[in-house]
This record gives sequence, structure tokens and C-alpha cells, in this order.
Amino acid sequence: MTESNKFSMELVLHDHEEISQIFGAQDKHLKLIEENRHVDIHARGEIIQISGEESDVRAVHDILKKLQMLVLKKIPVSTPDIVTALKMSKKGTLDYFVDLYEDEIIKDRNGKGIRPKTYGQKQYIETIKKKDITFGIGPAGTGKTFLAVVMAIAALRKGEVQKIVLTRPAVEAGENLGFLPGDLKEKVDPYLRPVYDALYTVFGVEHTNRLMERGVIEIAPLAYMRGRTLDDAFVILDEAQNTTIAQMKMFLTRLGFSSKMIVNGDISQIDLPRGVISGLVDAQKKLKHIKRIGFVKFESTDVVRHPVVAEIIDAYDQDAG
Repeated sequence: MTESNKFSMELVLHDHEEISQIFGAQDKHLKLIEENRHVDIHARGEIIQISGEESDVRAVHDILKKLQMLVLKKIPVSTPDIVTALKMSKKGTLDYFVDLYEDEIIKDRNGKGIRPKTYGQKQYIETIKKKDITFGIGPAGTGKTFLAVVMAIAALRKGEVQKIVLTRPAVEAGENLGFLPGDLKEKVDPYLRPVYDALYTVFGVEHTNRLMERGVIEIAPLAYMRGRTLDDAFVILDEAQNTTIAQMKMFLTRLGFSSKMIVNGDISQIDLPRGVISGLVDAQKKLKHIKRIGFVKFESTDVVRHPVVAEIIDAYDQDAG
């Protein structure tokens, strides 16, 4: 395309705050947008000029307008927000971008609001609010575990539940618990690291440990759930793709009164022995018609890690197909 054939649009920013937030440190946000939408962005003071193919230019203009709206709402703009806006633009869901930031679930220990970062995450949160049991199915990096724990903490703080129970099957990729040092808790803890990370983000290490000592937060292997009924509890099963059918049935039937359950997993990462059917795959088929159970499917576009992670997931999915 020659310079004379390039389509261009301008956007006027209002102040230094908008400029610094939207541009990013050393203009890294603008560079990320340029790379993803194949446009040229030139800034002259408070005026941004976008040039390139008309469809790309209009898309980038819309993205920058949405980012402007965040800044006006005093919501800090970071690189993950740029990535989310780019993904939503390509999916045609950019109109919902600002809505993501209206739904603050809770504040972390530093007073920073925790919100959904993708359209898939927003659907997940809405489903958790409405359903007794929610299945979150999709690739790693989509925030399933983190948001499940955050929703559990929010319910605990509101007095909707009396305790949080977090569990996962002790099956991992090519590893055997018996070869790890320590007692059962010490063996299982490394596999629950994402759960601890989410708790520490909201409560901090000391407060989390105090709640665990009081039994308000319980973290245990799935085998410990057998024979129990969990009333007034928010129960999360992580890595559910590694449950057998019997284990999944056992877990789901623990649901008591005034309780919620979240079941998370990635059916592309099953580590069960060959020939053993995943309880998560089985549950998808058997339970999809039960009204009080919700299923949310995350896609690579919901990955909130480095942008290349989503591309890696897509590449492996295409190869498997």
C-alpha cells in the first residue's frame, strides 16, 4: 500500500494522564497495537494519528476510544488490558470491553480492585452467581482457578458461606506423589500452588494461614471429600480433568445446603492412565441439561498471560485436530 492510498484517522487525548496510560511506558502499548493490527500510529502531543488499511484503522480507533473511557473512569490501563481489547476487537465483542471493568468482585490486600479481564471471565463470574454448580472448562492461563478462589472469598466476606473448601486430585503429569518427600500435606501442597497464590493475593500470607488454622479455609486432596456433606461452603475442585467418573460423582454429591461448587479443568491436559475416562469429560455429557448446573467454556482468546501463550495453545490445538 502506498502512502497516498493509506487510510488515516485521528484521536485527540485530553491530558497527560490519558497519554501516559494509553501509550504505556516507552510507548509499549502503542507498539503492541501496531504489531497486532498492522497499522502505523504517530503521536503529536495530544493527537494520535492512525494509518493503514481502513478496517484496521477503524478497529484501532475504537480500541483507543475504549481505553480512553477506562482512564476517564480512573481505571489504570496495563498491558493485559491492551491484549484483552485487541482480542475482543478481533472477536467482535469490543462493545463489552468497558463493561468488564464495571464488575469489581473484590479488592486485593493492597486495595486494588479485582475484575474480570476477558469476556469469557465475565460469563464465568455471572454463571457462578446464578448456578449452584459451575464447570469452568478451558486452557491454562484463563484465570479459572484465580477467579474461583476470589469468588469464594467474596462469598465468605458477605457471609453467604461459612467456609471455603479447595481440592484437586493428586494426579499430575508423569509424576508420582510417592516419590516426593514429606507427609501427605507436604506432598499435595506443591500441586495446590495456584490456589495459594490466589488466597495470598487477596488475604496475604499471614491472614490466609490464620484462616486455615481456624478451619475457615480447608485445602485437601480429593480423597478427603469422601463421606462428607458440605453445607454453607464454597467448594472448588481444580484440575478436574484428572478425576475418574467415580471420583467426579463422589465430589458432586457432596454438595450441601447453602453451598456452591466450582469444577475447573482443561480437557486437553488429561493425565489419567490410558483407557480411563475423565470424570470431567463424562460430566459434560451427562449433566449439561440440569438447569442449576452451568458450563462455561474458555478459549485461547481468554488467556490472560503473555499474548504468545494463546498462539501456542492454538498451534497445539490445530496439530491435535
